[in-house]
Amino acid sequence: MAKLKIVLILLAVYIAYQYYDSFDPEEVRGKSVVITGASTGIGEQLAYHYSQLGAKVLITARREHVLQKVVAKCKELGAQDAHYIPLDMGKLEDTKRLIDAAKTKLGGIDHLILNHITNNYMALWKGDMEKLQRVMDINFRAYVSLATYATPMLNESNGRIAVVSSFAGKVATPFAALYSASKFALDGFFSALRQEFVMQNMDISVTLCIIGSIDTPNALEYSKTVYSGDLFYTTSADTASRIMKGATLREREVYFPWTMTRPTVMVRDLLPSVLEWMIKSSMKEDAVEKGRQ
Repeated sequence: MAKLKIVLILLAVYIAYQYYDSFDPEEVRGKSVVITGASTGIGEQLAYHYSQLGAKVLITARREHVLQKVVAKCKELGAQDAHYIPLDMGKLEDTKRLIDAAKTKLGGIDHLILNHITNNYMALWKGDMEKLQRVMDINFRAYVSLATYATPMLNESNGRIAVVSSFAGKVATPFAALYSASKFALDGFFSALRQEFVMQNMDISVTLCIIGSIDTPNALEYSKTVYSGDLFYTTSADTASRIMKGATLREREVYFPWTMTRPTVMVRDLLPSVLEWMIKSSMKEDAVEKGRQ
């Protein structure tokens, strides 16, 4: 009984710690922030959160006309400086262009927020190797390239890297094998890179962000196609706020929403067969047929 009480106390302390907010907004003011995938969703909201706190931002995505609107709003919200550059993260030369632009326009990088993805993945795996290459190029290789090019500037600023991953990067997700693979790869690479920075006496933090279901059109379409019943969704704005705070506080990993993501990952480690059964049971009867389409 005494041991159970100790376990429960430790669990309560752990949960309370997850909800304790020690974030100081002044730590963001004046920082140079680069955000990818910033035309919509989490990336757009990250740009607004950083701008409201007086950061300098450089954002990128492919659609220039949307980026123009986001930058205009960033300036309205109080960004000390705001720039955009339309780029395709599927092209390695564009990843270098972004980091070069950060040096020219911002004078360096304090926060590198890696957020972009390609969403073309909602199907059963049918052996499409070209699609696999495309997904890995955008969702993984571009992240590695950006972090690599940015390392010298981040080393000078004792900067931060935030890697926006997913629940699917910790728990393999049916009908999203390519997406899951790219997110698992991020975990492996950046968890190793974090250790290598320490070994080289580089004070660069790496925050891996494990994000649950967001109320974006792509996420809603995926759940509508695959799952029966209603899932819990959080907003892009709340998610972006948590990512910004996690990066600023140099957290190792961010789970958001914590109650949806962290316990499920723990079940994966302890009872993987049970978790797979739960996932299968929650799916629509015709999910496989739709996945073939």
